[in-house]
Amino acid sequence: MKFLKLIPISIIILLFIFSSCKKAGTGGAFTIAAFPKHHSVPIKGAIIYIKYNAKDFPGEDVSVYDDSGVVDTMPGEDPHFHFDGLKRGNYYLYSVGYDSTISQVVKGGIPVEINEKEGEVDVVVPVTE
Repeated sequence: MKFLKLIPISIIILLFIFSSCKKAGTGGAFTIAAFPKHHSVPIKGAIIYIKYNAKDFPGEDVSVYDDSGVVDTMPGEDPHFHFDGLKRGNYYLYSVGYDSTISQVVKGGIPVEINEKEGEVDVVVPVTE
């Protein structure tokens, strides 16, 4: 008899656990502004990739990333790209570009954790040859 009383409680607990676990991705109100830089030199025209639910480098195969954008230059600002509408969670940013000061392709990435429901964070994405 006690077993039958535990079943509804167990179901409620499981529903609460699964409904409270939200995965990273779109549908939120947070923005990541990604600034690719090579030794503090902004990389104009770089491509920024984002992987949702990732703490570690997913690799150089850009087909595994969930979204991407081209870094743009606004007057008076360093070149960057905004990923808008993100939810809480873990993300990995990866960038590939060309550093004209050394005439080489540069690439690199960084993990980002969002703990806020809304807001914006500026992230320098370190790239190297």
